[in-house]
Amino acid sequence: MNTVDRLIQSVEPIGGDSVTALEAGEVAIVGAGCGQLDLMTIKAARIVAQADALVFDSLVSSDILTLVSTHCQRHFVGKRCGQPSIKQEDINALLLKLAKQGRKVVRLKGGDPHIFGRGSEEALYLAEHNVRSQFIAGVTAALGSASSTGIPLTFRGMARSVTLITGTKMRDDNNAAIATQWHALLAAQSTLVFYMGKEQANRIATGLLEANCQGLLPVAFVTNGGRTNQIVTYATVSTMAQAAMSIYDAGPTLIIIGEVVSVGQQLATLLANIDDSTQYEAIYA
Repeated sequence: MNTVDRLIQSVEPIGGDSVTALEAGEVAIVGAGCGQLDLMTIKAARIVAQADALVFDSLVSSDILTLVSTHCQRHFVGKRCGQPSIKQEDINALLLKLAKQGRKVVRLKGGDPHIFGRGSEEALYLAEHNVRSQFIAGVTAALGSASSTGIPLTFRGMARSVTLITGTKMRDDNNAAIATQWHALLAAQSTLVFYMGKEQANRIATGLLEANCQGLLPVAFVTNGGRTNQIVTYATVSTMAQAAMSIYDAGPTLIIIGEVVSVGQQLATLLANIDDSTQYEAIYA
């Protein structure tokens, strides 16, 4: 058994420090991370392996589910933007029911439970009904996509902050039309990251352009970020609506807007042009 397997399967880590096991009647609200199993934290993997009841979303990849024991109950609850899914109140009730049955419950969410994951809503509901819960952090889509594409979310002299925005809010015509909000986003000189925003790309572009955003500001659509089937589609604010329509893959798509996108493109070009044979010659010279 290798080191990673030992870390996952043992309640006690190799270092010997104590780790709180998942207790019967408790709910762990766990971030599955962005994409594949290897982007999941060891702590999250260990907790999932202890579960005897798993409530999981559609963005949880199949290889992560291999961590679950054969006797564990599995409850798929969907939760995918624009697709049918179980209502949040029904998920809350299911978590409570499983906990009251004395099960070790894991609520497994894609990314991080605190970033557009509604994890705190579930924790509050459980606490109101005398059920304890704990949070296990996950790599959220913005961080996972930034790493897998080489696009920095901050860059000295270019972007000093990052703003995470839910694209689903752009469905609200009144909200999308409030110019002051778009002006505030641009004034912060922040990298803008829209979750679940592909379908609202036209409204996002319109809001930014009406707030005097430069039409040539770079944009990257990252579909299936952090997975083996990741797709990156580059555009500008002026062309992002058309670019969004060209993405036919149904996977989750993140939108990164800012000059940092050009840094990622420059890095990708430089890496593609590296002559490895020359590099090795220099090492052995």
